[in-house]
Amino acid sequence: MLLNLAYPSVRPRRLRANKLIRDAVAETSLSPDDLIMPIFVKEGSSIEHIESMPGYFRWPVGSELVKHVEEALNLGVNKFILFGVLPDDIKDPEGRAGYDPEGVVPKALRLLKETFGDRVLLFADVCLCEYTDHGHCGIVVYDKKGWKIDNDKTISIYAKEAVTYAEAGADFVAPSGMMDGQVRAIRQTLDSAGYTDVGIMAYSAKYASAFYGPFRTAAASAPKFGDRRTYQMDPRNAKEAVKEVMLDLAEGADIVMVKPALAYLDVIRLVKETFPWAPVAAYSVSGEYSMIKAAARAGYLDERLIALETLYAIRRAGADLILTYYARDVALWLKEGTPF
Repeated sequence: MLLNLAYPSVRPRRLRANKLIRDAVAETSLSPDDLIMPIFVKEGSSIEHIESMPGYFRWPVGSELVKHVEEALNLGVNKFILFGVLPDDIKDPEGRAGYDPEGVVPKALRLLKETFGDRVLLFADVCLCEYTDHGHCGIVVYDKKGWKIDNDKTISIYAKEAVTYAEAGADFVAPSGMMDGQVRAIRQTLDSAGYTDVGIMAYSAKYASAFYGPFRTAAASAPKFGDRRTYQMDPRNAKEAVKEVMLDLAEGADIVMVKPALAYLDVIRLVKETFPWAPVAAYSVSGEYSMIKAAARAGYLDERLIALETLYAIRRAGADLILTYYARDVALWLKEGTPF
């Protein structure tokens, strides 16, 4: 229906006249319930600051980790995704530590479930890059043409890893390696092992992005050679994401993800409009976090305003859930009210 714009009382600014009115007609919401907080867990007893991600830490599995999660819960954040960090001398070419029941992620899952029970929703990243000595997300094999990733052998290991995490208490496993058929392999293996209620949040459209640099330092997971462009998506493509998401949903994914978020808002929107019934997550990645931190420390911008504006943009694009390193901060800021 077209409005008669010549009518003199049409004044959109009336709905922006003060904060109470702006809040009343705001189209997009953001709450701690929308957020998943990443946590890096490690062996040992010391908390380690991550230099590439100011204000973020690697947490030993113990009382300090419990306290860290308790503080987030008190702010309303109740969803967490765990990433393991290992010293190089424990890693091997096949990432066996990733499915060790006594590994750092299973131990953290058990501790948090035993401590908090159903107060927390726990996601566990399923990949090999944190556990392989070469830093790739799969099993590397060689032929006359050089190295490549053995897709089928890799997904069989993902499936073992997923079962290990399910046994330890994960509510969702989150395969992030972008291997073909990874969701089907994990779903079938979980079901066969009796974990039919454990969900899958698939990294369905994960791009070969330069925004991952700080994470790779944090998790000690940078590839020692080559790159990941043969398995992660080309940043020039958007329609391809629809195909990847469609396949993951057909294979049994419960939640699909677009990663990174801010440079791929168009992809988030495309995925949500194509699959409106599917829960869509978006990962606001380490590079997005660290750029804001660096600019704020230099005095170039207001950290709180930029971080919130970024997350509202991701929600506005169609994300139902956002993985963000700002989860705790945002929960605290939202208690104070939105600044817009």
